[in-house]
Amino acid sequence: MLRIHFSDGDLARTRVAAAPDPVWEIAASLHRLQSRKGRWAYAEWYRTARQQLREKGLEQVLRNVLLPLYPRAAYFPDFLTPADAVGDLDAGMDSIVATPPRRILVEMAVLDRTVGAPAWAGQLTGLEARKEFVRMLRAYHDAVVAPYEEQAQARIEAERAARCRGLLDGGVEGMLSGLGPMLRWRPPVLEVSYPRQTADRDLYLRGRGLTLVPSYFNWGEPVAFADPQLPPVLWYSLLHEPGSPGTPCRADSADGPLTTLLGRARAVALRAAATGATTAEMARAAGVSAPSASRHATALRDAGLITTVRHGPAVLHTLTPAGASLLRAGTGRPG
Repeated sequence: MLRIHFSDGDLARTRVAAAPDPVWEIAASLHRLQSRKGRWAYAEWYRTARQQLREKGLEQVLRNVLLPLYPRAAYFPDFLTPADAVGDLDAGMDSIVATPPRRILVEMAVLDRTVGAPAWAGQLTGLEARKEFVRMLRAYHDAVVAPYEEQAQARIEAERAARCRGLLDGGVEGMLSGLGPMLRWRPPVLEVSYPRQTADRDLYLRGRGLTLVPSYFNWGEPVAFADPQLPPVLWYSLLHEPGSPGTPCRADSADGPLTTLLGRARAVALRAAATGATTAEMARAAGVSAPSASRHATALRDAGLITTVRHGPAVLHTLTPAGASLLRAGTGRPG
């Protein structure tokens, strides 16, 4: 177990990332290829990833370079997921290239003691070798991660809406209390399940705060840097199942073109999702029963217009990028 210790100042400096961390998503997707856990949640991705890797000629890169450096184990090198990469692939790649050789040697030694490092790992102390490695990472990202960026962003926006509801209802502690089954808030400590970790450890934030990064490809236990001196970041899994809270929308806010296209109740439900809405709130906004609102939400979700996440006993529906585009086109103003 990882225990993250907060002060009042840390609570004030805790935030949820607004976008996926593309370099971490590379790592998490590589872990997906090494495990059968959660395959149902990534069925489409599994079907296409291997094909893309084969068509792009990346199978040997995957087998001989990437998987040995990103083992699904208790440790892989921290420098491969730099803290300044959240939302910025270029910044992450630049950070990897700029990693000091001494740090690479230290972290590769830890990898070697943990699960074994590849024999060629020391070559990454050379600048040209790191540049070539980054080119491989980019090629892998473009083949199997980039095609899912829109889905990942939609899920993260839904997660942020859920965390926002927790924040409004219970402050930062309310936000921390609903992070999923692998994280438990016991003030002033956030307990993080680390099934693969052999020993408990403590992380004292000491006024630095914590950046929470929802991850599309992470499955199961959250992950933090092994080095406590690095900026405190916690990557955690998005729940790939329905559910969580939101705010209502008035029934008279449905617009003509959308009503013609979707029907009145479904148009209202879509607009309600623009700010996040529970099924009950959709029902109140549209003036329909809860079962009827649930059917409308299912239809909108199946059409790729909304996404749904679970937060405790409630569910929160939010727009996908496609839903937001449709709303803008149908209303002439942002959704």
